[in-house]
Amino acid sequence: MQLHKKIDTEVVIIGAGPAGCSASLYLAKFEIPHVVVEKEQYPRDKVCGDALSGKVVNQLKKINSAWVDELQLSDTACTPSWGVVFSAPNGNEIAIPFKHKPNGASHSPGFISKRIDYDYWLFQKLDKKWATVLQNTEVTDVDIQKDRVVVRSSKYTITSKLVISAEGTRALVAKKYGGYKLHKEHHSAGLRAYYHGVTGLSKQGFIELHFIKESLPGYFWIFPLPNGQANVGIGMLTKYVSKNNVNLKKLMIEILESPKFKDRFKNATLQKKIVGWGLPLGSKKNRPISGHRFLLVGDAASVIDPFTGEGIGNAMFTGKWAAEQTRNSLEANEFGAKELLQYDKTVYQKIGGELMVSAFMLRLINYPWLFNWMISKIKNNKELQETITFMFDDVDLRKKFTNPLFYLRVLLN
Repeated sequence: MQLHKKIDTEVVIIGAGPAGCSASLYLAKFEIPHVVVEKEQYPRDKVCGDALSGKVVNQLKKINSAWVDELQLSDTACTPSWGVVFSAPNGNEIAIPFKHKPNGASHSPGFISKRIDYDYWLFQKLDKKWATVLQNTEVTDVDIQKDRVVVRSSKYTITSKLVISAEGTRALVAKKYGGYKLHKEHHSAGLRAYYHGVTGLSKQGFIELHFIKESLPGYFWIFPLPNGQANVGIGMLTKYVSKNNVNLKKLMIEILESPKFKDRFKNATLQKKIVGWGLPLGSKKNRPISGHRFLLVGDAASVIDPFTGEGIGNAMFTGKWAAEQTRNSLEANEFGAKELLQYDKTVYQKIGGELMVSAFMLRLINYPWLFNWMISKIKNNKELQETITFMFDDVDLRKKFTNPLFYLRVLLN
């Protein structure tokens, strides 16, 4: 019989996904002892689109520049991605290579990797000199007191000065202390499936985003994976799904059997089953993500890009900023809500504008004619091609979409 163990540390991180691991890796850089609590046992799956954007690559470079090259060489777990295919509701398509391909670089701008592989790979990078890692340990309660935080599980009672919640969509801390509630207009429902034998996949690992009529307001995707597999899925705003009683699984199967895709999937086989998950979008302006002795990161902080659905990059960024705030708070011995509010300011200063632009672009999906028009213009408009290419990484270029003069210039070519 295992005895209940008490641990005292500087910081507790709940959750060892990309956000929690990022926070841990930076805390280790700052030589801050901490405990990482993960409810599952690695390797474990996470339902996701599996795309690792340029933001992820950027963060990995900052933590350890050699890690990106390591990913590039891992051809059994990762597919290098060099571009994106956009498809309009009328079926018109265009493939755009990533223009920001580094000159002479040994790696691609992005990757596609199953989360069971990527998360485990990142988890194994944790520095055990500074991080005490507890797997298969589900947190049952978090008690934030005036002078400390007490995190409890069936096996441990952990006392710390601060807690970083990387718990994902079911974050106990966010609900208990952050006032988090699910708002359907700021939440997306998603389905993901793995197929083997899908034809027509790009040899350069181009990801496919199909804004077809049936999936609006949302999109259908096909992302190539190693070993002849593909991540196939659909995402749609929860408010619309609920209001219109949309059966996402039925809709996804109908799309696969539609004239546009049936030939590509006629010999494809479903691996295991279609699974679903929820995406807390970053479309709610300045949602509180900190408080007395706690910081929220990743999905717990609701920082998923409203338009692209990309969350891993923002998760890792918030992990970094939370670690930096933790370092500053420990140095000043200040853990009050007022002092930790600086974390909120940092996050929204860095990515708040980007999230609001993406929220605006999400609303544009309600107008299929606009997407049809945009895709047709892309093929003959260099400025629009460059804007589309960079919009996932460069918020300044993405802001063009909110300017009516931009559309006028495109219209007049």
